[in-house]
Amino acid sequence: MDLEKIRAAAERVARSDGLEVVDVEWKIGKQRFLRVYIDRVAKPGAVISDAAGTLGAGEVVNDPYPKISHADCERVSQQLSVILDVEELVPGPGYILEVSSPGMDRALRKATDFERFRGRLAGFVEGKVRMELKGKVARTVELPLESIRKANLVVEF
Repeated sequence: MDLEKIRAAAERVARSDGLEVVDVEWKIGKQRFLRVYIDRVAKPGAVISDAAGTLGAGEVVNDPYPKISHADCERVSQQLSVILDVEELVPGPGYILEVSSPGMDRALRKATDFERFRGRLAGFVEGKVRMELKGKVARTVELPLESIRKANLVVEF
């Protein structure tokens, strides 16, 4: 199983709809699952409110990162399924293809993820993730992106 070839096929399909592939997973249990997570690409020139709250109170801004719809997932699934079968990218009979959004607790993997999602993150500059740490003495630290093994988005309500 060559996940990079599958990822490349998924990216071709997603890109044609203004989408990006966030992750590709292959899981084997009672059934074989190929999961492809997609998201919308940011609109160029969109204004994003950062953790410091640069937007004024009550100010309405179009979401620079529109959400994934069921129709998006269905369209990518149908087109990708054909490519996977024609190019025989999934060996053996029977598997389930799932295409979905990465969800609210999504994994953060790429530099653009750290630029896009802020909160306790203070930003992303020159390949380093800047984080604000709270404690007896508040401080800011920077970590090279490649040194981060795992990070997830946590939504606070």
